[in-house]
Amino acid sequence: MSVLPCANGNSAVTDGDLTSRNDAWPAPAKLNLFLHVTGRRSDGYHTLQTAFLFLDHGDQMYFTVRDDGLISRRGDMPGVAADDDLAVRAARLLQTAAGCGVGADITVHKRLPIGGGVGGGSSNAATTLVALNRLWDAGLDEDALAELGLRLGADVPVFVRGRSAWAEGVGEVLTPIDFPPAWYVVLIPPCTVSTAEIFGAPELTRNTPPLRISAFRFGGGRNDCQPVVRERYPQVAQAIDALAEFGDSRMTGTGACVFAPFADEAHAAAALARCRAAGWTGFMARGRNESPLLDRLAGEARQASAK
Repeated sequence: MSVLPCANGNSAVTDGDLTSRNDAWPAPAKLNLFLHVTGRRSDGYHTLQTAFLFLDHGDQMYFTVRDDGLISRRGDMPGVAADDDLAVRAARLLQTAAGCGVGADITVHKRLPIGGGVGGGSSNAATTLVALNRLWDAGLDEDALAELGLRLGADVPVFVRGRSAWAEGVGEVLTPIDFPPAWYVVLIPPCTVSTAEIFGAPELTRNTPPLRISAFRFGGGRNDCQPVVRERYPQVAQAIDALAEFGDSRMTGTGACVFAPFADEAHAAAALARCRAAGWTGFMARGRNESPLLDRLAGEARQASAK
């Protein structure tokens, strides 16, 4: 039986393991509880303040390690070519960084909308980095994985680290922060919002004064992108107004999804049921200060220690 090594000298997998470790890895949704655009850098990137919270809901990803070095996406993702898929790009980036000679088949069970502002692509990329680092025994630590993730997108590092966070810079400067327990209803308008379009909009506010964490905890903060999206995407405006009948609704990220918090599952379920009866698509989920991905990693560690 041959051994397929990564560059760090660890044994990645043996031939007999290639199809045995392909159970689901979570790629959870996130919410931006607020989003301030505080400026614009000379390179064109915007400086931000936001707060990331994970949800106990998301995509599911499956990985089968290959011995031929090929990175292959299984199944179609409408509108996203395989070479543009952040999960595929993440796998290839990790493969190069770790010097791994093995590959992987990647399958995504999509539950999060593309262009919805809940981090679907970024979460897929982060889960790919974390899962294949483990399955390939690549040996990269969290900081190294987060650095790779930043090369794929500003939201990827928070998914790699898996902890709710106060974020600044372009979204990559993270300070862990805990939020009180809550349930969230998320509505999915029937449209896709282009992040590039919104950040390129001349009417976007780009000079919001920095907010302190303490001020946010006392109810401060808004989504600076929301007025732009409301004006350009009437379906998002309608979703915000529909959910506002039941709670403090706002958009996450650059949209299109909108959300509202609820104190308990029962109130969230009642609000979601009424929204669905009115024709809206959506879901409800519990907020989490730690990503479900960390639960999976902890389970992997327990299995390894038991051997």
